[in-house]
Amino acid sequence: MKARTAVIDNAVVVIEDEKNLLELIRKANIELPTFCYHSEISVYGACRMCMVECEGRGIIPACSTKAEDGMVIRTNTKRIREMRKMIIELMLASHDTSCTTCPKSGDCRLQSIAKQLGVDAVRFKQMGKVEPIDATSDAILRDPSKCILCGDCVRVCNEIQSVGALDFAYRGAQAKVVTCFNKGMGEIECVNCGQCVKVCPVGALTIKRQINEVWDAIYDKSKTVVVQIAPAVRVSIGEHFGYEPGTTTVGKIVTALRRMGFDKVYDTCFGADFTVVEEGKEFLERFKKGEKLPQFTSCCPAWVKFAEQYYPEMLNNLSTCKSPQAMFGSLCKDKLTRELGISRKDLVVVSIMPCTAKKFEAKREEFKVDGSPDVDYVLTTNELALMMQESGIEFSKLELSSFDMPFGFYTGGAVIFGSSGGVSEAVLRYAAASLQKGAPQEFKQFRGNDGTKVAEIEIGNVSLRLAVVSGLSNAKKLIDRVRQGKEHYDLIEVMACRGGCINGGGQPITEGKAAVSERSKGLYDNDKMLAFHMSAENPYLQQIYHEDLTPEKAHELLHTGYENRRRITQDDFVLSAATETAGSKLSLNICFGTSCFIRGAQTLYTQLMDYIRDKGLESQTEFTASFCGKQCKMGPVMVINGKTLDHCTTELAVSEIEQVLGLAVSQ
Repeated sequence: MKARTAVIDNAVVVIEDEKNLLELIRKANIELPTFCYHSEISVYGACRMCMVECEGRGIIPACSTKAEDGMVIRTNTKRIREMRKMIIELMLASHDTSCTTCPKSGDCRLQSIAKQLGVDAVRFKQMGKVEPIDATSDAILRDPSKCILCGDCVRVCNEIQSVGALDFAYRGAQAKVVTCFNKGMGEIECVNCGQCVKVCPVGALTIKRQINEVWDAIYDKSKTVVVQIAPAVRVSIGEHFGYEPGTTTVGKIVTALRRMGFDKVYDTCFGADFTVVEEGKEFLERFKKGEKLPQFTSCCPAWVKFAEQYYPEMLNNLSTCKSPQAMFGSLCKDKLTRELGISRKDLVVVSIMPCTAKKFEAKREEFKVDGSPDVDYVLTTNELALMMQESGIEFSKLELSSFDMPFGFYTGGAVIFGSSGGVSEAVLRYAAASLQKGAPQEFKQFRGNDGTKVAEIEIGNVSLRLAVVSGLSNAKKLIDRVRQGKEHYDLIEVMACRGGCINGGGQPITEGKAAVSERSKGLYDNDKMLAFHMSAENPYLQQIYHEDLTPEKAHELLHTGYENRRRITQDDFVLSAATETAGSKLSLNICFGTSCFIRGAQTLYTQLMDYIRDKGLESQTEFTASFCGKQCKMGPVMVINGKTLDHCTTELAVSEIEQVLGLAVSQ
């Protein structure tokens, strides 16, 4: 059968399984500029930068056009070049161009495309309106003035994460990306995963940095500053310095951190070994009793917040184990303060994480002792690279160094935590050794990039059914099937980011499709090279259990609990304010918490507002919204002049309003 081909800029290119013309053009080694195209999310076609000329069809968008046999494409004609330059100039005219101080400077796609197209002047008047920066989130900084309306953040939050923290509002020239009720990122249902940061091509969404705070701690001679490095960091930070994805550079990282002034350099994998043992014990106990199954992993703070917001009735199914970061911080603050004879406030624990949500986790009250956090500061992989650059460190020329002990010793079971499926495999290695003596087993069923992986595992005479999901939209689909009784699992691992921590919101941004797979492979290669592959074999872990941890103390330091979170953290919102100061006043409050919302609160509100307008009651009615989020199963809940109506309908509400204001209202 004759191969299908297209002619692109005078070169014949074979059409295979490319999703669209844009991917075929990239296959021909032509990098079309684009702001809004990402292979993992839907095609939006907003930026129009990928327009090309097709013989017989004129100008067409490459991202939303299917490649067809016989196409003749030109990607760089005079008309297209002028159009692209016009688009960039219009963007720059409506953009906050404080580029030198922008966190994205040097890594901004608007900047790079303007340079690529030779834009050296803007013919249009600067129209950009400077808006306040939103710094309410612990993880993400939002600067609306820099938004170019590409919609990438909206789509990734909806399609990949099923959160919908961001969306478009208004029309035409007034269009903008907003949060719910235009509240701060830290006040809405954002789970801090940082995937919006990864896809944002400009500086509208960036990591909330803690670099300056960490430098201040290092400079303070009264502080002992220690640092822990997460497993996914070692196979990705090298990309900032020219290494291929998946290259292990941990020895160079340790050397760099010591040169930067950290007193001790440790490995988060040490905490992960404790997490495996504690979670393995918890799982075996639950499995034997047949209680609180499936057990969900609790290592990913973005997933935990997602569960707190949307599945509070299943929080008892979450493992009570702290994450490796949190376990490390708790153990470190307990043991080192005693050994060094210093107070908690004088021991500063810094984490290097691939994840923006770890910044949020470190701030949680559950991970503090009398207000003192177990982990003081969290830096992402990208922030560490910036600190190295600030220090003038030539990374490629560094010699290799080893971690400090005992918190620097780890097993292969801990290293693979950074990849989706690694937690399950590590826990299964522990469970298999407990249920059936013998050499540590590998469970390769959970490796790979699939968003959902399911397997039946036989260990001796025990059969276990497990699921591994990454990406919260995949988690939502699977959990909904569990709730409906359509699926049964004993253990479910959830990672918010597709592929796991190796693809976290704080990792290097790459266009290469194979980067995440290569990082995962790097972690499993690390596992092969280590002497121990099962977490319980860690000799320093065994020593600490023996010398420092009674069962009671282990539970205190290594376990926690979670509870339902408010959907929105501020006070009630005024939806419609009364203007009359005298006479009867009608006070209506509707709950827009998750439980009420899914039971029709929005429809109830719309119908009541129509009723109020129809009866001419607007001037004397104050209509507010609350966001209790208690999942009380009584929704929709209305409060009318102090009286609460559960399971409220429009008819019930109207009846109560008529009683409050008098029957004449309805006549």
